[in-house]
Amino acid sequence: MKLQNKVAVVTGAASGMGKEIALLFAAEGAKVVVSDLNVEGAGKVVEEITAQGGTAVAVASNVAKEEDVQNLIDSAVNEYGTLDILINNAGIMDNFVPVGDLTDELWERVFAVNTTGPMRTIRKSLPIFLEKESGVIVNIASAGGLFGSRAGAAYTAAKHAVVGLTKNVGYQYSVKGIRCNAIAPGGVATNIGTSINAPNEFGMGRAMAGMGINPRTGTPEEIAKVALFLASDDSSFVNGTVVTADAGWTAY
Repeated sequence: MKLQNKVAVVTGAASGMGKEIALLFAAEGAKVVVSDLNVEGAGKVVEEITAQGGTAVAVASNVAKEEDVQNLIDSAVNEYGTLDILINNAGIMDNFVPVGDLTDELWERVFAVNTTGPMRTIRKSLPIFLEKESGVIVNIASAGGLFGSRAGAAYTAAKHAVVGLTKNVGYQYSVKGIRCNAIAPGGVATNIGTSINAPNEFGMGRAMAGMGINPRTGTPEEIAKVALFLASDDSSFVNGTVVTADAGWTAY
């Protein structure tokens, strides 16, 4: 198994890509900390993992809160003794709001979850990784973090920031045995759309302009397989980069 005896934290793991990453990692031998704001959903993922003979624990956490991030990583160490893999998957959308209609509140909320959260989990995990000179970080970015109009202004800027954070961490800590990469999914069938409640008509119209050239929608399981590659030794020479997984959508 590719992740035998590794300890992995997966944020936003109660559903969608996070859930499938947690399930796949457990099947590959990892001890998984299933983190989500929805602790009931996280608990169900843990039940599914343990029913299949895997090892997992659920931890309620809102990555937008520093105290929750502290507790999340501490819980992983307290439960399993260390941390080897950090998957920053938790994220929210922004209703396709263009900058002209953007409020400070929406901007700050999207950045708190999508960008500041990953920064804080990485910051908290680094001392563990540095002590043993090994560790793997995988950030879930987005095609919206590579191109200009796959979402609104806040989400686009936040995911671009995740890409920059990934490259910075990957390069700076490469000499310390730590790798940091990102995945930029295209359209994937998850429930992140539930964070879209009142889409901006103008912004959504502009963002949807490119949907006609999208070859197909991906599945969370397909993204989980990319995450497994990046989290395992199979990608030992891959660092500080972004793997696009979108069926060729952005190749046009």
